[in-house]
Amino acid sequence: MILQIIPINNYVSISNDYTVESILLKNLQNLIILHIKYKRRGDTAKLRLTAVRTNKPEHTMDKTVISNFLKDIELFKELDDEELAYLTEIVKIREYKTDEMVFSENNPRKRIYIVYEGRIELFKRSPTGQDKRLASFSKLDFLGEGALMDNYPHATSARVKEPTTVFTIDREDFREQSKAMPELAYKVLSGAARVISRRIRQASTQVANVGQQYASGRTRSEHDLLGDRDVPYEFYYGVQTLRALENFSISGISISHYPAIIVAFAQVKEAAACANRDLGNLPQPIAEAIIKACQEIKQGRFHTHFVVDMIQGGAGTSTNMNANEVIANRALEILGHEKGEYQYCHPNNHVNLSQSTNDAYPSALKLALKYTNRRLTQLVQELVDAFSRKSEEFAHVIKMGRT
Repeated sequence: MILQIIPINNYVSISNDYTVESILLKNLQNLIILHIKYKRRGDTAKLRLTAVRTNKPEHTMDKTVISNFLKDIELFKELDDEELAYLTEIVKIREYKTDEMVFSENNPRKRIYIVYEGRIELFKRSPTGQDKRLASFSKLDFLGEGALMDNYPHATSARVKEPTTVFTIDREDFREQSKAMPELAYKVLSGAARVISRRIRQASTQVANVGQQYASGRTRSEHDLLGDRDVPYEFYYGVQTLRALENFSISGISISHYPAIIVAFAQVKEAAACANRDLGNLPQPIAEAIIKACQEIKQGRFHTHFVVDMIQGGAGTSTNMNANEVIANRALEILGHEKGEYQYCHPNNHVNLSQSTNDAYPSALKLALKYTNRRLTQLVQELVDAFSRKSEEFAHVIKMGRT
């Protein structure tokens, strides 16, 4: 670590005539403030402030490792080896500690962040100070791709949930490089535009009927007791969710508006998979894939694929099946199969094993209510404490009784 001494406020030079009475350190990110209290015989104590700036040595990594990693990033898949090598030259490596902020809402966007290892949480802070988690990003994920195009302020904030290493590409560096290789810039910006377009489409599921939205013309065929149906290939829900969209288009508000119940359902399904695995009812590989899929959902992923109407017939069966299908299709990907290949991991036979909507749904609802009420009870308790303090503060004041 490199230390750079920066005097802030020196009253006098400290010499042998002065004795140091106390030293206090304050660490403000990469700036350490030394509060040195000193005095000379017969003088009152004075304060000397000195800043010690700490510069972390730049993290280094083999360029080949970086280039090979970037090959798997969706944004750069169209780049050839020469272009990847050229792009690698402007990649910077940043390391973050747990709970460290990556960027904050309303600050200008300056760079794209690519997660090499670790986990970053995207969130938005409400007027009451509550942080609403929006998504979780892990290895091979990226965020802030719009920074390559403009410096429009961040609409959300991001912080690290565990020690994390990210690759960053600054907008200014990218623009300078684009002058030498415009074809590279064209490919990267085209990829960024596709990603932004897809995210906008996913965001629109909050206000539109997802059953009518296709990210592409590709579909997969799924079968239930009523027959065969084509399901949009990109989506993780299946045929029973698709039928629920058609049968219960009542309020126009999907359960994705209520992330607490989605997280609660993932917890119930994860617990069931663990129990079935331990009892020998569920093969280990399938159980582990289901558990991993549930953990990803708990981190905020795939919530836009929970699309059934919040008001529905069937006592919650459609919600339960929506969860089963999303978890099963994500588990299939983890196992190396295509979505819809239910012979390897089935929504009913594996994800919903030994369960019924009549137990899974009420359990998830109770958990969700507990999560959503947590902030309310905290605020009410703060109000109770405030009234209690005021009652003690004004206890000595004589007041007129009123009814």
